[in-house]
Amino acid sequence: MTKSSELGQRSRFEVENIGGIDDTAVEIPPGVTVLTGKNATNRTSFLQAIIAGMGSDRATVKGDADEAQVILIHDGETYDRTLSRDEEGNVISTGEGLLSDPAVAELFAFLLETNEARRAVALDEDLRRLIMRPVDIDELRTEIRQTNEEKQAINDELATIESVKRELPELEQQRTELRERIETKRAELTDLETEIDRSSGEIEETRKEQERLEDKLEALRDRRSELATVRDEIDKQEESLAALKQDRTELQRDQDELDESSDDTERDIDARLSQLREEKRARNAEINDLQSVITFNEEMLEDADSAVLNAVEKQPETMGDITNQLLERQQDVTCWTCGSSVEKEDIERTLDQLQTYRQEQLDEIRSIESELEQLKEQQREQEQMRKRRADIERQLAEIDDEVAERTDRLEQLRTRRSELTTEIETLESEVESLRVEDFDEVLELHKEANQLEFDIEQLESELESVAEEIAEKEATIAEADDLRERREELMDELEDLRTRIDQLERAAVEQFNTHMEQVLDILGYDNLDRIWIERRTQADSGGLPTAEESTTFELHVVRTTETGAAYEDTIAHLSESEREVTGLIFALAGYLVHDLHETVPFMLMDSLEAIDSARIADLVDYFAEFAEYLIVALLPEDAQALPESYNRVTDI
Repeated sequence: MTKSSELGQRSRFEVENIGGIDDTAVEIPPGVTVLTGKNATNRTSFLQAIIAGMGSDRATVKGDADEAQVILIHDGETYDRTLSRDEEGNVISTGEGLLSDPAVAELFAFLLETNEARRAVALDEDLRRLIMRPVDIDELRTEIRQTNEEKQAINDELATIESVKRELPELEQQRTELRERIETKRAELTDLETEIDRSSGEIEETRKEQERLEDKLEALRDRRSELATVRDEIDKQEESLAALKQDRTELQRDQDELDESSDDTERDIDARLSQLREEKRARNAEINDLQSVITFNEEMLEDADSAVLNAVEKQPETMGDITNQLLERQQDVTCWTCGSSVEKEDIERTLDQLQTYRQEQLDEIRSIESELEQLKEQQREQEQMRKRRADIERQLAEIDDEVAERTDRLEQLRTRRSELTTEIETLESEVESLRVEDFDEVLELHKEANQLEFDIEQLESELESVAEEIAEKEATIAEADDLRERREELMDELEDLRTRIDQLERAAVEQFNTHMEQVLDILGYDNLDRIWIERRTQADSGGLPTAEESTTFELHVVRTTETGAAYEDTIAHLSESEREVTGLIFALAGYLVHDLHETVPFMLMDSLEAIDSARIADLVDYFAEFAEYLIVALLPEDAQALPESYNRVTDI
């Protein structure tokens, strides 16, 4: 996309080889633009060019050209797109359009004759499915699941915090008791050290023996302290190993529960997907060809009748001859493909058969799309299972590595415990051998002091652990307010996600019913009192509907008799004009509920011939309120009813 020269508020389209257009350039101002002209004057082709400039591939490349081009200059930007046909006849494009994803606009803004939203009413299709098509329900389900998981994790954390709160008083009491015990032990040690000093002074001659004894007692205290540490470490390693083995058992159980996906099954799914996509492309190509044939033949039939009427306008005195010609034309038409004379009814009957066959092909495409969605879901399930299996295998490998590492460490600790036990026994024996009759008292005092120092060290270590645990729990408790606030946010998000579909459905029904009521009041159809949609809920699946559990849109038609009594009619009994108006209002509801007025500046309307001129004028005036650019293709006799203030394009 590149900067262009300023064009004011006008948008400019430069078109080559689209539909029946060789080369043209048209500037469109904001507001209503009327493309007026007889049939086969490239009005629909220009609408296709606009659609292509928006980013859609739903345009026809001119039959005698290899490629087509559309340049759109809008709002100071230039968008350049090139379209061509591949070997299968499908339209492929390069370049950037105004819309990155034109799918929603194709449904609700580009209202040509074949527009799906317009035809949905006439064909009595699933209106709710059409309105909800742009919504990615799978993505919504994923968001809901992820949000639920995060909320549950927070609930678990808050439950843990509540448990921590209950544990905290006990830990604080334990800390207080440990401090008191340490103070008591230190007081005892002070008394003992005083007594040792007194006794040592009385037995000066045994100083050497005392020093040796103190060395042994110091070594004995160190070994006992290390032995206690090793025993604690052994307990921790054994607990960790037990937890790891439990985790491994659970993971192995999860692994056993996972079905082994077959490579053949995945290949079958891939092959079937490829087959269905190919079949869909082929049918789309066939439908495009059929539509071209149908459109061409319809226009030729219309031209055949209009030729006689034009003659009457030019030479009224030949009215008698013209009447005979009309009677003859009702019977015979010169075939424009082979030149022979055939009955007009035969051509019309063939066109009806082509239309029926085209509809059958559309139904087949919908069936293919449904099967494609099912196969894609199977693919996603296979992929998720494969990822889960790989994740379990990775976790099992990590656990096995950690189990091996901790087992080795445990063996080392047990070996060290055995060594320390032997050393302590040796030291105790050496201490006993140093006892002498005069030294028994001081020896016992030293041993007592040694034990007190060991006890104090153990108590201080335990106090430090308890203090750290209290600090950790207090920090955890301090997080509760933030967690509760985040949980409230998640609950709001869940509520929004779960009601988003419901809100969108209700908004669509409200938009249709409101605008349908206003338009019917403006257009004034005889004895047609009301056309409205009723939203019916079939089932509730926890916030989001599924294909089997969903809401439906039921279209109601209410008429009044000559006596003023109201009765409910059927869609099938609507006139062609009433059906066309209803289809257009349904498309307008989709246009508004999906906020296309904010992102899609162009709304297009074509093939309004079933509606009389006065009502077309009122309808165009009504739609003009919602789109920045409203472009309408009309026959000259219909265009005459529209205000002269509207921009008109007569030469394309």
